[in-house]
Amino acid sequence: MFGMDLAVGDHFWLGLLEIIGINIILSGDNAVVIALACRNLADGVRNKAIIAGSVGAIVLRIIFSLFIVYLLDVPYLKLVGSLLLLYIGVKLLIPEDEDHGDKIKAGHNIWSAVQTVIIADAVMSLDNVIAIAAAAHGHVLLIIIGLVISVPLIVFGSTIMLKVLVRFPILVMFGGGLLGWIAGEIFLTDPALADYVHHLPHWTEWAAKILGAAFVVGLGKYLAWRVTSKKDVPEAA
Repeated sequence: MFGMDLAVGDHFWLGLLEIIGINIILSGDNAVVIALACRNLADGVRNKAIIAGSVGAIVLRIIFSLFIVYLLDVPYLKLVGSLLLLYIGVKLLIPEDEDHGDKIKAGHNIWSAVQTVIIADAVMSLDNVIAIAAAAHGHVLLIIIGLVISVPLIVFGSTIMLKVLVRFPILVMFGGGLLGWIAGEIFLTDPALADYVHHLPHWTEWAAKILGAAFVVGLGKYLAWRVTSKKDVPEAA
């Protein structure tokens, strides 16, 4: 089957270019997540976390691409995913405890960062892989090749985004807001809400996105303030 598809030539290469293009366009939010999750790591392990998280995310994208039809038809899956994105967005806005030594901090948080990247990308990629599967026209090998090629693109984008976040820390808030924005969008596309959402006004989608972003930024800033205020309170003698 794959041999016949490869023999077509033009269709294969056109599909491959389309998949790479889709990944370039849709990897912006994923690069933000990777940069946010890895920004507090020590310089020595930061690149390792970016690469490990990106590769893990691509592997999940391949799996999702193979089972996308079944995954997107499962009711409440996107509802759970959107709530998970809200949680991750808020968590990324809370400053980490800096009382630990750099060695412990780096050794412990690299796996936490990789886990955050993979989970967030898994949720955010449910819609992305639809476009990839459509461009591949059901060719599994084409999907895998296109996603593997996209790994360096995501890693490169994440590295650039990470430097921007380190230079301008206030952008971390906008990154968290982006996750909330995407969570609001995913929430309304769950099959379990299809009949209900169909009767809602057109502005409901925008309201859900704005509400999701506001929730993450508001709660994240509040919890960050609580963490900071506790550190500023002197301990009793």
